[in-house]
Amino acid sequence: MKKNYIPTINISALLSGNFKNKKEMKILKEIEKASINVGFFQIVGHGISKKSIKNITAVGKNFFASTKINKMKLAPKKWNKSNKNLYRGYFPNDVNGKEGLDIGDLKVSKKYASKINNQYIEYLNLNKSLSKSSINVLKDYYDDIFNLGETLFKSIIKIYNLDIRNSKVAFKRQKTLSTLRFNYYPNQSKPVEISKQDGVALGCETHVDSGIFTILYQDKKGGLQVQNRRNKKWYDVPFNKNALIVNTGLALEYLSKGKFKATNHRVLWNKTKRLSIPFFFEPSYDFKMNKSFFTKKPNNTTGIIFEKFLNKSLKKFVEYQR
Repeated sequence: MKKNYIPTINISALLSGNFKNKKEMKILKEIEKASINVGFFQIVGHGISKKSIKNITAVGKNFFASTKINKMKLAPKKWNKSNKNLYRGYFPNDVNGKEGLDIGDLKVSKKYASKINNQYIEYLNLNKSLSKSSINVLKDYYDDIFNLGETLFKSIIKIYNLDIRNSKVAFKRQKTLSTLRFNYYPNQSKPVEISKQDGVALGCETHVDSGIFTILYQDKKGGLQVQNRRNKKWYDVPFNKNALIVNTGLALEYLSKGKFKATNHRVLWNKTKRLSIPFFFEPSYDFKMNKSFFTKKPNNTTGIIFEKFLNKSLKKFVEYQR
């Protein structure tokens, strides 16, 4: 397998948010090329410290190592009848071979969720299962990773030579459906799927993501593979302690009229424990998805509401059949 199939891009120059000088323009070209040709790339110089990543992985590991009783306190109604949540929260590993914890914008209060009354904007009372210090780590990481998502989205806007302030049309904190997820793969006794294409045992099924970008941290175990759209071969995404993995999703494919396509990926069956922390960068629930978004005169008044777009996309995932 080619070691360099997944490009690595240093985006440190983009963090200033200016998107004006030659160095920044060079990085935008690298992001454009990687997004079009591969659909995946690794980023370094992303501004999220090793300490922050260490802290967020510790929160995940401690949560999944806690008792079943403690974890189930955060489970949606399907698994815990005393909870009203349908979307946010913990799901057990009997669903599809892995445990998960889905967390929305931590700025969403119980009062705000009640006021919005949207199926995906749910208040999750993390105090039931997590310490105050762990919740603070989650808040800080969510803020940082959301800001990073905005930087990447502004990069796409700038590739089209448009006003980066257009990002605010699609993304508004609290209204966003962005999800911070912890995926914990226990010692899986059997694969969740055998690939029909090449007979490989999988720990996570072949799929594409729903949102604009997914920004992922994977641990040393690795196992993530990306499919080349042209020759259909699979390539490993190597572990890089300094990098986060970025891939394009269906929402970006839709908005860009297919220029930035969502890419098939999967996780190999691994008999040892594995933790990954994806952040699904997804627009506001009421954002009108319109294929004119990346044009000089975008139509922001009509289009598919993102909530409906996401709802359709999630139907293919077993863990969301609630």
